[in-house]
Amino acid sequence: MGIKSITKLLKLNSLNGIKHIHIDKFRDKRIAIDASLYIYQSLINIPNTGNGKSNNHILGIYNKTIYYLSYGIKPIYIFDGKPPDDKYETIMERKKKAYDAKIQMDNSTDVKEKERLKKLSIRIKKEHIDDIKELLEYMGISYIHIDGEAEAIASELCRIKYVDYVLSEDMDALVYGCPNLVRSCIDKKHKSKDTYTIFNKEQILEDIGLNQNEFIELCILCGCDYCPNIPKIGIIKALQIIKEKKCIQNFIDNNNKYKLPPDYLRKYKRSIEIFNSYKGIFNENIPICESNTNISKLINLLIKTYNIPEKRVYNSIKKIHVNL
Repeated sequence: MGIKSITKLLKLNSLNGIKHIHIDKFRDKRIAIDASLYIYQSLINIPNTGNGKSNNHILGIYNKTIYYLSYGIKPIYIFDGKPPDDKYETIMERKKKAYDAKIQMDNSTDVKEKERLKKLSIRIKKEHIDDIKELLEYMGISYIHIDGEAEAIASELCRIKYVDYVLSEDMDALVYGCPNLVRSCIDKKHKSKDTYTIFNKEQILEDIGLNQNEFIELCILCGCDYCPNIPKIGIIKALQIIKEKKCIQNFIDNNNKYKLPPDYLRKYKRSIEIFNSYKGIFNENIPICESNTNISKLINLLIKTYNIPEKRVYNSIKKIHVNL
């Protein structure tokens, strides 16, 4: 879910903090990638072409990695680990939606409707993660898999300047302190798939007139994974409240108009703790999994295990051999 409607709010209030650039501008840069983003996109958009073992998740990650390497980008994939317990309700809600979609899909006779419901029913499984780790190991691509939210871990890597950017569709990254968030282009005027959108946090804060702590308060008030939004308070009103009151607690202390959701105050305070909890987690070392490229194992994996056409595999490897 991320932060409700925060992209819309920033587009309205921070023209200078949002830029659209060609991927070539990322050449020689290190980018932490929210792995779940591409795994999910691959599962719903790429047909499974393997005769036996499913390969759409492998194709998706492999193709994207090849694409980034061809531009001289150094990707580091970040996998979601165990999330905070406070996200339990959100996770259960998502699982229920996926389960309900699968039931509806099984009972539907409309081809287009079945396809739509199929996409809604897909969930990332442990076997998908394990398959992709093996792929990355043979490609010599680094990854991190520890407890916590991937976008939060990636954001901390960017905050300490271990990476230059974070690539994620989850706007939570800015709340966790990510200085430079990269998303697929949000401006429909740009048709090229090679154009990306960068959110520069420092400029965004300057444009909207808030500091980082106030920005966290704003995003919680808009509604996040750990705390629901307050009914009848939209994004414009939320920004107005934080600019005036500086924090949600001050607003609550003087509120006699809006009805708070159940247990709101506790969830609000806990959300602040979570959004600040990843700072300094890499003070001693960064638990990054690294390996050397093993071309022979990579070729064997792609061709024999996942039934990817031999010609396609060799052509792609030739394309980025220098970068590998």
